[in-house]
Amino acid sequence: MTGSTPAPQRQARAVRLGPRSVAALVLVGAVGVAGVGWPFLAPPEASVNAHAQDAPWLFAGLLLLLVAVVAATISESGLGPKAVAMLGVLAAAGAALRPVGAGTAGIEPMFFLMVLSGRVLGPGFGFVLGSVTMFASALLTGGVGPWMPFQMLSMGWFTMGAGLLPFPDRLRGRAELFLLAGYGFLAAFAYGAIMNMAGWPFMGTLSSNIAFHPDAPVSANLAHFLAYHLATSLGWDLGRAAATVVLTLALGAPVLKALRRATRRAAFEAPVTFEGPAEVSRPT
Repeated sequence: MTGSTPAPQRQARAVRLGPRSVAALVLVGAVGVAGVGWPFLAPPEASVNAHAQDAPWLFAGLLLLLVAVVAATISESGLGPKAVAMLGVLAAAGAALRPVGAGTAGIEPMFFLMVLSGRVLGPGFGFVLGSVTMFASALLTGGVGPWMPFQMLSMGWFTMGAGLLPFPDRLRGRAELFLLAGYGFLAAFAYGAIMNMAGWPFMGTLSSNIAFHPDAPVSANLAHFLAYHLATSLGWDLGRAAATVVLTLALGAPVLKALRRATRRAAFEAPVTFEGPAEVSRPT
């Protein structure tokens, strides 16, 4: 009597993106780059500089609408009830983790969870998860304001980047943890730079050496921004990056295992098959 061979364990797969989801993500990314980097994209004589104080509200409404479009489009691409439930659980967990460190010295545990979730669930799901998590945490902590759309966009990019890292199906163990920790370290600084860039043009001319000047050349404004960024948030970004690395290396293995197990059990993309009626043998 021969023993039965156990079925191979199904590999956890990231949520795939359809053409509309990719187009929506590209559109949101383009608008986000324009909304954050317009001081370096618009020439000094451009009319947008004359309405600099109106820009946060304009981009706030536009970014919220585009993030909603992205979420709806990705949901139409195959996110069923199980995936939506996982999105809600992870967003709630991330929002609950944000106040844990109260932002002290940049220690924000939610960033490490976003890195691991984006790695397992893919870039599209990661973008929506990062945006929704930041929105929920803003409501939880009372941090609602014109900066919130830029936080949602930055966290969406942060989580999406983890889903774009190489070898999602083959790299495992300590090598994967070091890859995620290295990404989290660099992306934490990028997140801080993007958020600074969103608010820097509107600080006024109180500090002329680091303020944005609409009539100055791009090179001068870039130097002003670098000085502003280093002076205001380098220590904060370093704390965020260090906390992300430590938590990823310390807790990454069990969290990744749990996320992959949940993804396999949810079977987001399992095909639906219907069995035909059993054949009834006729007497001969």
